[in-house]
Amino acid sequence: MPKNIVVIGAGLGGLTSAALLAQKGHKVTVLEQGDWIGGKSRRIEVAGQVIDTGPSLFTFPGVWETFLAKYQELGGKLPKDLEFIRLAEVGRYFFRGDQIDIPVPESHQWHKPWQKFVAQHKALEGPITTLLTSAPLDLKALPALGKLLNVYGTRLSTNNYLNSLSWMPEGLKDLIAIHTLNAGVSPDQTLPIYASMTAIMSEQGISVPRGGMNEVPQLLAKLAEESGAEILLGQRVMSISKHAVKTQERSYSADVVVSSLDASLTDALISGKTAKMAPNRSCSGVAIYAALKNPLPAGTVTHSVVMPDDPADLYRALKSNSSPNQTMSFVNYYEPGHIYSNKKATVAVLLTAPADSADYDLKTPWVRDELDRVSNLIGLERPIDELFEDFKVLNANYFEGFGALGGALYGAKNPLWQSGPFHNPSYRSLTKPWLYRVGASVHPGGGIPAVMGGAMNSISSLI
Repeated sequence: MPKNIVVIGAGLGGLTSAALLAQKGHKVTVLEQGDWIGGKSRRIEVAGQVIDTGPSLFTFPGVWETFLAKYQELGGKLPKDLEFIRLAEVGRYFFRGDQIDIPVPESHQWHKPWQKFVAQHKALEGPITTLLTSAPLDLKALPALGKLLNVYGTRLSTNNYLNSLSWMPEGLKDLIAIHTLNAGVSPDQTLPIYASMTAIMSEQGISVPRGGMNEVPQLLAKLAEESGAEILLGQRVMSISKHAVKTQERSYSADVVVSSLDASLTDALISGKTAKMAPNRSCSGVAIYAALKNPLPAGTVTHSVVMPDDPADLYRALKSNSSPNQTMSFVNYYEPGHIYSNKKATVAVLLTAPADSADYDLKTPWVRDELDRVSNLIGLERPIDELFEDFKVLNANYFEGFGALGGALYGAKNPLWQSGPFHNPSYRSLTKPWLYRVGASVHPGGGIPAVMGGAMNSISSLI
């Protein structure tokens, strides 16, 4: 029977849910507190140039294809799909004085062990996609799980698995392990599936939609609205109950509530109590978006990763929610007309940061040190911020506005055994069967694939 469904949040998880639920025939209302579509994936303008915040790479396209197939199965007609531009490399990594491209070229000393690693993991793309798009304990997913266990065995953390590879150089292990920060936590707190992701991305390639990453939520919103969903911006939710969602302006009747808010904020809006900050929480970030006076030197790649000399020290700092000595930094560089139709070059410098609610800026000592270090390593003659025509900074204080206390990008950390299909909180509540949870704090890590896959899994009984 059609239901009145209120979806809280117009981010990737909320919009994925809204499009499918509305196409199924439910009456769907999406309430978004911001004045934009996409949540953390936000389109901003700097010096007249368009830049997208949030996820910067599109991986595991099988999840996107699964969503489109589900939408069509429900009777939806698809508009022209996104045009994906494949980047020439997964990334250029700077680590302890070395420069390593992924895929690792034949000229590098790590080429042979890298090829061996890729050969062992490239076939896991399909099984991982299956798990990302399958509900917990779905019997159909057992063969996929079996294929992963055949590779990992009983080594249940990224660290344990990589440490078991005696043939792999230690530096290469560090390079692979640092990708667990895509889940906001260190490699001793994540499942070994994160070890496979680098190899899969190398084999499969990574892409960006033409026009930028915000094209993804824009298309999801279009599909939702064409299916009958109503998306309302500037609607801050004040309380959630079994039968209604209340904003500052009015109350919305609800048979079902789908919340993409941080799990702790959802609970607080239901209980009426103040949300409490978890002592153990995922990392945050300092994201600097800039339009450049002139393009960066020829040969600068689209996606660079500047690693800390001592990754273990960074993991310790993030666990204690303290400022790092050195952090992991991404530099996403777009030449004029590449990806975006901008007339000027743009850059995003993304610094992994503690979830401490801080309002960091370019003058904060560790941020200043990191900008200087990044500039030197990628081959600039002067600090990169001296090349900015204009810029904007989003930090832990900004991300906390999404309800993730401390600015934690993926909410509270889970124990290792709860980071897989038994994650806490779960998609559904045993005590509140009207509540469905989606979003990064429910199915953390993996960026767009995990959030979209998690949303499809959560609402599967409604479609």
